[in-house]
Amino acid sequence: MSANVLFERRDAVAVLTINRPHAFNALNEAIFSQLTAAVEQCEDHRIRAVMVTGSGRAFCAGGDLKEMQSKGRERLPELLGGMSKPFHGLIKKIRLLPKPVMAAVNGTASGGGMSLALACDLRIAAKSARFRQAYTGVGFCPDGGLSVMLPALLGIGRSSTMFFLDPVLKAEEAMAIGLVNGVFPDEEFREKASDEIQKLAAGPTQSFAMAKMLMNRILMPLLENQLELECRGMHNAGKTEDAWEGINAFVQRRAPVFAGK
Repeated sequence: MSANVLFERRDAVAVLTINRPHAFNALNEAIFSQLTAAVEQCEDHRIRAVMVTGSGRAFCAGGDLKEMQSKGRERLPELLGGMSKPFHGLIKKIRLLPKPVMAAVNGTASGGGMSLALACDLRIAAKSARFRQAYTGVGFCPDGGLSVMLPALLGIGRSSTMFFLDPVLKAEEAMAIGLVNGVFPDEEFREKASDEIQKLAAGPTQSFAMAKMLMNRILMPLLENQLELECRGMHNAGKTEDAWEGINAFVQRRAPVFAGK
């Protein structure tokens, strides 16, 4: 892997680290390609558990809105729809990998970063971590399977709160509603994450694979259909004035003024 994604094997554990700390690990085509390749490496039978995390202060801040802005408004539908396709391929790879994948959320997980975390089987978080769906907050369509995973974990009522009010959840709030499986103090987080993934790697690998397969029998038909709809939704969102306003407001660090157009 190049510097954008770090791959480290620790005995039976693979650690995949998104490594764009200067951009809060924002997602772009290079990240999708390299992270997908890293997940494919984890098909190695010697790897029994996988951890996904971020370098620096963020887990993943979602799509790179500055990069999108730099390419201009006319290209936005193409960019949003086009980026969904490799992102969705990555999400499916994670779901179909026959071994547990744990997101170690070391900091902010928003937009695509939250989608990525929810695609994993388990999530643990540093106490300072924050979660935000963010898509609707910038005039986008939910993406990365979030329209499936969020209701699956939270139900329609709480998912509606997330999509329509777009709150920022502290790690302990995320745990209280079922988004996160464990929260640890920041100063202990890396050590605790290592302990948790090692426990998974020492578990009954074939049993875990069968359990994941059974859950996927329920989840994957719905997920695959929703990913297609999300891709169309992102393309259509890119045509709106609100999406362009959302991007500019984010880059300019101000509140967006949406026109509903």
